[in-house]
Amino acid sequence: MFQTTIHREVATEGVGLHTGVFGHVRLVPAPADTGIVFRRTDLDNFIIEARGENVARVSYATSLMKQGVLLSTTEHLLAAIYSCEIDNVFINIDSIEVPILDGSAEPFMQMLEQAGVRRLRKRRRYLKVLKPLEVIENGRQIGIYPANEFHVKCFVDFPHPLVGKQEIEMNVSQASFRHLLARARTFCFEREIEPLRAMGLIRGGSLDNAIVLTNEGVMNGPLRFDDEFGRHKALDLIGDLALAGLPLLARVEAHKAGHALHTQLVSSLLADPSLWTITTEDGSPVESASPVSAPDQIPATN
Repeated sequence: MFQTTIHREVATEGVGLHTGVFGHVRLVPAPADTGIVFRRTDLDNFIIEARGENVARVSYATSLMKQGVLLSTTEHLLAAIYSCEIDNVFINIDSIEVPILDGSAEPFMQMLEQAGVRRLRKRRRYLKVLKPLEVIENGRQIGIYPANEFHVKCFVDFPHPLVGKQEIEMNVSQASFRHLLARARTFCFEREIEPLRAMGLIRGGSLDNAIVLTNEGVMNGPLRFDDEFGRHKALDLIGDLALAGLPLLARVEAHKAGHALHTQLVSSLLADPSLWTITTEDGSPVESASPVSAPDQIPATN
């Protein structure tokens, strides 16, 4: 019923998947009503709130931008924080991209378990969806619908003998995310590697941080799950939905969607206040014009 933050600071470091830039990440406790906030410590602690309004561009990862300051590949870390029901946290980072680590959310879950959870003295607020919203584009579709819990359904279909049609459906909680999704890694096809590098992407990619699919199999097996690909897409979906800025009370169904459709849904949802309301756990309405009322200036201490 109450908002949370982490109990103690924790840190990690690693290379960015797309930029290849090495960076350090430190999670720091934050006061109530802060939300999830990135601080670029290499740029005088410039803040970028993890909210839909700051989505910059999406293709093979979700990037945030505020006043020209960019931060890439946020989805795995956000998925872990969001699923662990951490409402408020500063993410100090000295790089343009969140480290990819092993390509999953597992290392971030381990960080959060080390950090622990501290309950704050303000009630948790939820964004409760009141009316359906759907985004359809070129055979891909994502929709969000009213519900009294956070439920996701994610369908993928890739023409590959190890992938094909895969569907993940679950109520999202720390336990379900930890058990079903956290260890699922990002993936790419071997034939895509050179074209992606020609586009300036996956400069930090390796067999240690992504599954690479050949025409008939996998280059760096074994897989962690038979349906690891569908699980990872569901992980990405949850990370992108965290950009709603508050815990969701909604059912989300994604059909062959990706980062672009995920973030388009979030932006469209937040742009129409008639589609949602902000409530507490007991259903009491909360008057607020914005899902997150973070202060304009967030102190750089801690």
